[in-house]
Amino acid sequence: MTATAPRTPPPGLTVRPATPDDAAAVCALLNEIDVWEIGRADTDLTEVQAELKHPEADLENDSWLLFDGGRLIAYGLLWDDSGGERIDMDHYTLPGRLPGALYLYDLMEARAAERAAANGASRAVVHLHLNAAPTMDLHALRARGWRTVRRYHVLHRPLSAATDRLPAPPPGVTLRSCRTEPDRRSAHALLQESFADHFGFQPRTYEQWLGDIDAEHADWSLIWIAHLRGLGDVAALRTHNARPSMAWISSLGVLPKARGNGLGSHLLRHAFGHYAALGRHRIGLNVDTDNSTGALALYERHGMTLDFAVDAWELIKESVALT
Repeated sequence: MTATAPRTPPPGLTVRPATPDDAAAVCALLNEIDVWEIGRADTDLTEVQAELKHPEADLENDSWLLFDGGRLIAYGLLWDDSGGERIDMDHYTLPGRLPGALYLYDLMEARAAERAAANGASRAVVHLHLNAAPTMDLHALRARGWRTVRRYHVLHRPLSAATDRLPAPPPGVTLRSCRTEPDRRSAHALLQESFADHFGFQPRTYEQWLGDIDAEHADWSLIWIAHLRGLGDVAALRTHNARPSMAWISSLGVLPKARGNGLGSHLLRHAFGHYAALGRHRIGLNVDTDNSTGALALYERHGMTLDFAVDAWELIKESVALT
């Protein structure tokens, strides 16, 4: 069975694949959308550069830049981490550009079905994350069959060098940063096991994970492992300092066997103290509001509050060959 994606964009619009050289233009577009959605520019160029090197995205076939004349108005990227039916995508569009946005959805949904079919899957389960109050027309999105399946909160907290000091570790706990290859492999294994039962988890090999986090440019001194006497390495904290508006906690994972020992609180406070000492005034993270480990309550107990919300959307589409 075959499906045909539209080949002609709306009048006045043109589309082409992205290249790594487009990172600055894409970053500028995303920051313009950030201002519309959250009131500030919040996208860093290094994040976009890493995204355009995603190991499971073929830019020639899995990326789209939509132009009105010479103005970039929308951007899409699609990737396949699962090797099965699950396909992920990002779609960003300026407000008031619905015909172009829908044209991009046509192209991306058709490509998702094609990639799932190439994996031998009978359907594509496509996931997309959007701000809870996005520039996209949500009525139009629902009309295409998309539905929300999860809500995430982006939390933030002010930092002060006077009050946020590095905490003393709980008894038997030591922290170390990932400066060696064995430690980096340990951090990967800890995060994989810690998040294995979380919604949307996709297992990643060590090599795939290095690509995901843009390891070539990662500051490994900002990734820590927690060792608990008697149990060994039991938790990992991955952070970065690239965002213009705040320091960022990318992942905080504690193995199930070690939960209840105060490790989550200690790692969180360690991040607060470390970045306060670096002169950062704010720190943030992203949390699944339905997380069964109680992560949201943990973060709120430590003074983190809602910055904005993000919804995970899902589309189930029969996987077909694209002609």
